[in-house]
Amino acid sequence: MSDTYDLVVIGAGSGGVRAARMAATYGAKVAVVEEFRVGGTCVIRGCVPKKLYVYASRFNDLFDVASSFGWQVDASFDWPTLVAAKEKEITRLEHAYTSNLEKPGVEIIRDRALVTGPNTVHLVAGNRDLIAKYILVATGAAPFVPPIPGYQLGITSNEAFDLPALPHSILIEGGGYIAVEFATIFAGLGVDTTIIYRGDCILRGFDEDMRRGLEAGLIDRGIKLIYQTTIKSLARHGDDIAATFSDGVTAPYGAVMFATGRNPNVRGLGLETAGVKLTPAGAIAVDAYSQTSCPSIYAVGDVTGRAALTPVAIREGWYFAETVFNNNKIAVDHSQIPTAVFAEPEIGVIGLTEAEAATHGDVDIYLARFRPMMNTLSTRTERMVLKLITEKDGGKVLGCHILGPGAAEMIQLIAIPMGMTATKADFDRAIALHPSAAEELVTFKAPTYVYRDGQKVGG
Repeated sequence: MSDTYDLVVIGAGSGGVRAARMAATYGAKVAVVEEFRVGGTCVIRGCVPKKLYVYASRFNDLFDVASSFGWQVDASFDWPTLVAAKEKEITRLEHAYTSNLEKPGVEIIRDRALVTGPNTVHLVAGNRDLIAKYILVATGAAPFVPPIPGYQLGITSNEAFDLPALPHSILIEGGGYIAVEFATIFAGLGVDTTIIYRGDCILRGFDEDMRRGLEAGLIDRGIKLIYQTTIKSLARHGDDIAATFSDGVTAPYGAVMFATGRNPNVRGLGLETAGVKLTPAGAIAVDAYSQTSCPSIYAVGDVTGRAALTPVAIREGWYFAETVFNNNKIAVDHSQIPTAVFAEPEIGVIGLTEAEAATHGDVDIYLARFRPMMNTLSTRTERMVLKLITEKDGGKVLGCHILGPGAAEMIQLIAIPMGMTATKADFDRAIALHPSAAEELVTFKAPTYVYRDGQKVGG
């Protein structure tokens, strides 16, 4: 087969696969170079296995309330069964991704790729050089591990899915969505779980009511939270790992997990040979059309440091193909992106937080807190929270934040009217579906409190 292509994609994750498939559909000769497994982080060791493990962990909550509905449950959990079932599913998805590439004629090359110029890529194992009119870098990101003494004793989200056995306890460093989701998973599966975080509350950047609501939910599930502290070193302590904290305390754990952020996969790619510039944060700098400082090289997904979300990478890959291979120049709108945190309780958000909205003029805040109907027959007191942020006097909806069962599913639907610049009056015209939690979003009669001239009034 010829070594000359219209497009060479480096990385077979969600963004790279979509770009390659669409470009091939438009008649381009395309090759995808991948050194690991087709599907990328999301399919192999990210979104998909994580959500499956979250489902597994949620049975604990269901068993907890089952007796209030007349059920008597005697259950046990087997970790190897879950790991094997997960592997079967991601293997199925990997085959589906591979098939979707092969159908339009994309060549899949299992190798490590190095950029050696604006239009050339070198295959390390195959010692082969590819010539491409365009190169697309879609190598994603990898977990960051702090360079502390003994860091090798810790794990990241990459390894967490395939542990040989569940630890009796785990310490998770970090306060972002990966940290709280894995804390939910491990605690739900019976592991004594602790989060240690340098900040004063989890989920920095999220709306304050979401942060505090999830904090309460984690504590209610027995998860311990250690704030304003970091891990300074790790060492072996018999069969356990001893973690020494920044405050001088040392404690043993069955496992230690770093959820301390992710770095773009740019090291060792040879981008400097083509003059590809990076951002101060180490991501590939791109314009609105995903083009780098080298006109023939583009980049999409987590490696660009924009929004590190699978659907965003897919959209960026699609729009790249439209722009370059279908003469349809379009840019991704990153301003309205729904986000979910699959912890317990679950969070779904889109748009401005209350703090952000307060700096954008006069706004109204609608807030509801209530026990989910599932819990009303039990003694559980956990509250669901729904918050709608609008311009004053029934104006444009600026943000929506939901904490509780089904939050992610609800926020996906809310993203549609918000994308159409819906107003509070538009929401009011919708008839409520009862009994449901989502009906609260269309039955708010008056603001809970407001902001006028940047000052909170009422509440």
